[in-house]
Amino acid sequence: MFKSFLGGIHPHDGKELAKDQPIETMPVPQQLVVPMSQHIGAPCAPTVKVGDMVKRGQLIGTSPAFMHADIHAPVSGKVVKIETRPHSGRISCQAVVIESDGEDAWVEGLPLNRDWTTMTNEEILGAIQSAGIVGMGGATFPAHIKLKPAKPVDILILNGAECEPYLTADYRLMLEEADKIVTGTRILGKILGVKRSVIGIEDNKPEAIKVMQQACAGKDIEVAALKTKYPQGAEKMLIKVIADREVPMGGLPMDVGAVVQNVGTVAAITDAVVAGLPLTERITTVSGDAIAQPKNLRVRIGTAYRDAIAYCGGFKETPDKLLAGGPMMGMAQFSEDVPIMKGSSGILALTKKITEHGPEMNCIRCGRCVKACPMGPGAKYALHSLAA
Repeated sequence: MFKSFLGGIHPHDGKELAKDQPIETMPVPQQLVVPMSQHIGAPCAPTVKVGDMVKRGQLIGTSPAFMHADIHAPVSGKVVKIETRPHSGRISCQAVVIESDGEDAWVEGLPLNRDWTTMTNEEILGAIQSAGIVGMGGATFPAHIKLKPAKPVDILILNGAECEPYLTADYRLMLEEADKIVTGTRILGKILGVKRSVIGIEDNKPEAIKVMQQACAGKDIEVAALKTKYPQGAEKMLIKVIADREVPMGGLPMDVGAVVQNVGTVAAITDAVVAGLPLTERITTVSGDAIAQPKNLRVRIGTAYRDAIAYCGGFKETPDKLLAGGPMMGMAQFSEDVPIMKGSSGILALTKKITEHGPEMNCIRCGRCVKACPMGPGAKYALHSLAA
């Protein structure tokens, strides 16, 4: 039996809007805007110029910086612009604009068909780095760096909690592509040399738990049914609940012998290692009470929010807020023209009925925030210090 962490909350999750919608592959828009910053670390510089013809999977952005992830063309076509465009996380950044040629042809040599069991760890890590894989739960940390911890690790934790309200992309991925997640977990277990691999899923997703248990049978991978509460999917919370270890303040998971990866990241790693495919698409939830037909979409990187929303029937009501990600950690957007990126787990359009929370008031020191805070005594000390 897995323990729970201190505090936490369980807001209305809104998942009923999209959780039963199978993943749909959205048609490729005529134009894709590919930001050169889609990861934690240094932005990439374009390796192409206006007028160049590119193929899907071709490298179009890189950086000499240690902390970066390469960026690839999500479609075949012509580079028509390289300019500053709106960005969902940093107002704007340089982007490569590609006009589709309608062929959607992969760069020569892709896809591959490799046997990952015969590959060396260096070859596997090279494939992950070359594919530009980042944390797809929203953190966007370059995967190849995270998978080379500076300290020994003995446990790999897969984040299938998806505790953010409304988001159901990871849930549908677990239901529909469980084998790909299992393969990716085994690949990571090989290169990390861990003794234990665990997939953590909140217990409000019984179907996903059942499917993943069946897929993991005989593979030395555990499936942990975790209590449903936010922020169950936070890295430190997962490590505490599954491994009963506390990451020290200012520390990293490797400081307690753990590596945590999102299930979407692991599925992308399978594609990169086995088929050599760069990260050019992802599954994104388009939901909220303002969306006419909430869906889970397999969508190309660079697709405008406007196009994804239109594919879901547009707005049935005027949204009060448009969010990149979930309502807890997501960022409010000023434009529907921002593009879907590697870390775009969801697009939410919420009406005032959802966003209205009444007038803001001064803190009355009731302490309810301390009771809910999952960080424990340190948070209480911080509150007392603030009061003093």
